Amino acid sequence: MPDPSPHECAELAELALSAARLGASLAAELRSRPLEVSTKSTATDLVTNADRAVEEVVVAHILAARPNDGIVAEEGSGNGLDAPVVWVIDPIDGTTNYVYDFPGWATSVGVRTIEGTLLAGAVVDPRHGDEFVAARGRGAKRNGTPLALEPPPPLQEALVATGFGYDAERRAHQAGVFRQVLPQIRDTRRMGAASVDLCSVAVGRVDAYYELGLAEWDLAAGTLIAQESGARVEELDGGPPRAGGRVVAAHPDLWPALVDLLRRCGL
Repeated sequence: MPDPSPHECAELAELALSAARLGASLAAELRSRPLEVSTKSTATDLVTNADRAVEEVVVAHILAARPNDGIVAEEGSGNGLDAPVVWVIDPIDGTTNYVYDFPGWATSVGVRTIEGTLLAGAVVDPRHGDEFVAARGRGAKRNGTPLALEPPPPLQEALVATGFGYDAERRAHQAGVFRQVLPQIRDTRRMGAASVDLCSVAVGRVDAYYELGLAEWDLAAGTLIAQESGARVEELDGGPPRAGGRVVAAHPDLWPALVDLLRRCGL
């Protein structure tokens, strides 16, 4: 099956945005009630009843419109379909922020081909009042306004976002990299949700972003939104971002200098 056309990607983006809106609205509603909080991979990797409820609603909304598509979702709602179009869902990206009622969580809905080509994506961040959406070849928007990156500052004046994993050994490695990077940039921000960080690059809220060890649902929607705004989003060693890899996002003019710094710092 050929890749969907730009028009078809735009239709997928509309559905992704409606699903992300629905999920974010439910998450905001459930946040006003007592949460049931447990852990997954480590004691710091939180999951709540809201994550599962939001995922269920988002998946149902998508499959009602496109019942033959595949699903990959963080809380396990994958349907196992070997479908040409696959939806990649993070019901609440930034669950720790959500649990602590700290701004910087979002519902993220990405769409890709079975081979991995990103087609559409939406990220709805209700605490910041932001809705981001992108369709492959059709650009990206924030709250309906098209996005286009401005020329970047030099690396030493760049505001660079990053994040830290849940595994203690990986976190220690990331801290070592961070310690070396920080003196060579303007400053850093650590939001705690990869989709929000990637959208922050897209809108110019930060100049760049890097992180190690993300999952597919962390990356899918935000990567396309940043790319369609004009950012270069790739693995540290080149190629499309991949689960478990080392993603770097920045304006194309800033990307090489940042990558060189991250390599020298041992990312």
